[in-house]
Amino acid sequence: MKIENYIKEKVHQLYWTENHNCAVTTLKVLSEIFNVELSAQVYSGALGLNGAGNYRAQCGIVEGTLIFIGIIGKQRELSIDQIQKHCYDYAKEFEMRKKSLLCKELRPQGFSKDNPPHLCEKLTVDSLLLSIRFVNQFINKDNGYSNF
Repeated sequence: MKIENYIKEKVHQLYWTENHNCAVTTLKVLSEIFNVELSAQVYSGALGLNGAGNYRAQCGIVEGTLIFIGIIGKQRELSIDQIQKHCYDYAKEFEMRKKSLLCKELRPQGFSKDNPPHLCEKLTVDSLLLSIRFVNQFINKDNGYSNF
């Protein structure tokens, strides 16, 4: 199965069957792809990272990826400075590609009480592909996902 198809199916399941937010979904997919076990406490900590609890601030996809970069960076014994640089570089690349880091600017249709849930499903899939490429590059490990 192509990685993009796998991510589409996984994100759809995590959103619609398990009703996770974007940050938790991002963490679950990244932890699975990179075979990094995350504790329930990490997922609990990400429960309010969907635009800062719907405050519409920083995108939860970005926040989930930044948390994951810190976790995998420490696993790989990177220094704090290295981890912070990777977080900076990821945020910069995400903003360059998506034109914002803010949930209120990235979310299709903005925010309205009439909006259906999980409007960011496509954005999540696209962003996870970016996140996987980015993490794969900085850990210098070919997990077979470098060709998409």
